[in-house]
Amino acid sequence: MSAMNDLLDLMKSLRDPETGCPWDIEQNFKTIAPHTIEEAYEVADAIERDDMDDLKDELGDLLLQVVFHSQIATDEGLFSFDDVAMHVTNKMIHRHPHVFGNETADSANDVEQRIWEERKATEKNKQNLESVLDDVPRNFPSVMRAQKLQKRAANVGFEWNEAIDVLDKLEEEIEEMRAAIKGGKTEEMKDELGDLFFVLINFGRMLGLDCENSIRMTNQKFERRFKGVEAAIKAKGQTMKDSTLDEMESYWQAEKKKERG
Repeated sequence: MSAMNDLLDLMKSLRDPETGCPWDIEQNFKTIAPHTIEEAYEVADAIERDDMDDLKDELGDLLLQVVFHSQIATDEGLFSFDDVAMHVTNKMIHRHPHVFGNETADSANDVEQRIWEERKATEKNKQNLESVLDDVPRNFPSVMRAQKLQKRAANVGFEWNEAIDVLDKLEEEIEEMRAAIKGGKTEEMKDELGDLFFVLINFGRMLGLDCENSIRMTNQKFERRFKGVEAAIKAKGQTMKDSTLDEMESYWQAEKKKERG
């Protein structure tokens, strides 16, 4: 634990009112939160790229964020890093009765769908939440938050019978979007576009798919193919602006064919 203690001491020194760093001293939970989110995404990116050296570095940056928040809390007399570590340890023990207790689990799915959900429900009851949606963080990425909201609602029976049933709702929303476009009202179009996204996310969730992961994969696919189009056009001595849409489309189809072998 010497490395962990060194890190805690370092942050304490950075936040020292008399000898610390002026920037670190001025920070608070709200100013640091965006950096915490950014570091979490950089961890995910390193994993996606399978870059273990970078992952080690990014995990350190993310750990620093936890230490930073904990030191701010200590300075304000709220809680300490030890409190954070103790709380998460106790929570993990509570959520793993099949490891630290007498329950058994048949599979990873059994752990996730039965044990974790039951234990988390018990924890929520202790918080006296008025709604099953109350503890879904508002600052989640919108796709992730939509999935969480839908899952919470589904857990209490607010759910279509089959995923295929959602397609009927999707077609209904498409018609409403057509009407909004015809009306030319921006606010209505924005509202209907949100409904379309929400229904598509629900459809993916009911199929057991991670919509955030799906759109990330599509982003990567688009980026890969578009760069292929750029390279092909450049090889012809042209630029994108010099090329027609039909030419770009032909290169796009060539990239798709290349990927599919």
